[in-house]
Amino acid sequence: MEVRVPQIKTPLPYPQLPHKMTPFVLLTYYCLLIFGASIAGGMIPSWIQLTHRRMELAVSFVAGVMLGIGLLHMLPHALEQARRNAPDAQGTELTIMLWVLAGLLTMFFIERFFCFHHHEVEDGEVTCHHEHDHGHDLTWSGAALGLTLHSVIAGVALAASVRHGHSSWELAGLGTFLVILLHKPFDSMTIATLMARGGWSLGWRHVVNGLFSLAIPLGAFIFHFGVMTNDEGGATLAYALAFAAGTFLCIALSDLLPELQFHDHDRGKLSAALLLGLALAYGVCRLEAISHQHPPAPPSANTTGVAVEVTR
Repeated sequence: MEVRVPQIKTPLPYPQLPHKMTPFVLLTYYCLLIFGASIAGGMIPSWIQLTHRRMELAVSFVAGVMLGIGLLHMLPHALEQARRNAPDAQGTELTIMLWVLAGLLTMFFIERFFCFHHHEVEDGEVTCHHEHDHGHDLTWSGAALGLTLHSVIAGVALAASVRHGHSSWELAGLGTFLVILLHKPFDSMTIATLMARGGWSLGWRHVVNGLFSLAIPLGAFIFHFGVMTNDEGGATLAYALAFAAGTFLCIALSDLLPELQFHDHDRGKLSAALLLGLALAYGVCRLEAISHQHPPAPPSANTTGVAVEVTR
C-alpha cells in the first residue's frame, strides 16, 4: 500500500495597502494646496476680467458642492462619531443638531455684522455684498476680518474631517478639502478687489492676501494640536463636525438664496451648475463609502485540509 500526500497549496497573500499618511501629514498637504489656491484667487482680478455669468455659474457650482458635503458628508459623520463615543446616550441626535444650529448661527452673525457672503461681479469687479444702515459699502478691513473668522472655522472643519476619517481611508477629509479649495479663491478675490477700490497698491494687496491665506492652516493646526487630545476624538470631534456642517450650510445658502431674487436670468444654467456641484459632493461621499468596505478575510490555515490519497 502506498500513501501519497499531495502538496499543500498556500493561498496567495492579500495585497497590502500602502502605509497610510498620518493625519498631520495629510492635513499639511491639504493646507499647502489651499494656501496656493487662496494666493492665486487674490491675484486673479489683476490677471483677467471676470464676467457676471461666469462668476455666478462658478458660485452656484461651489455652493452646490458645499451644500452636499455639509448634509451628506459632515453631518452623517458627526452623528456616527457621537454614537461611537456614547452608543447608549439619550438625546445624541438632538445634541448634534444643536451644534449644527450653533454653527449656522455663528456664521450668520459673522456675515450680518461683517460681510454678507455672496459674491457678485459689477463692471468686472468681484464684490462682497454688504450694506451698512447708512448705505455705505463695508471697508476691505471689515470684509477681511469677517472672512478670516469664517476661514479659521473652515480650517477647524478640515482638521476635524481628517481626524475623523484617517483610520478608514487614505484621503480622509477629501470632501471638506475640495469645498475649501474651490471656495477660498472667491474670498481672496473679494478682499483684493475691495483693496483696489480703496486705492491700495498691488504690493499691499499681495501682503494682505498672503496673511489671509494663512487663516485656513491656522484654524486647522489650532484644532489639530490644541483641541484634540486623543486619536479617537470622542465627543469633541463629533461636535466640531456638526458645528462645521452648520457653517457650510449657512455659507452655501448665502450664495444660493440671492439668486432667487436677483438672478432670474440664466436660471437653467445656474440650476444645472448647482446640481452638478451636488453630484460631485455625492460622488465623493460614495467614494468614501466604497473605501470603507474591507476585503474579505483571507482563508485561515484550518480551512486548508490535507487530502490523503490511499492507493493499493
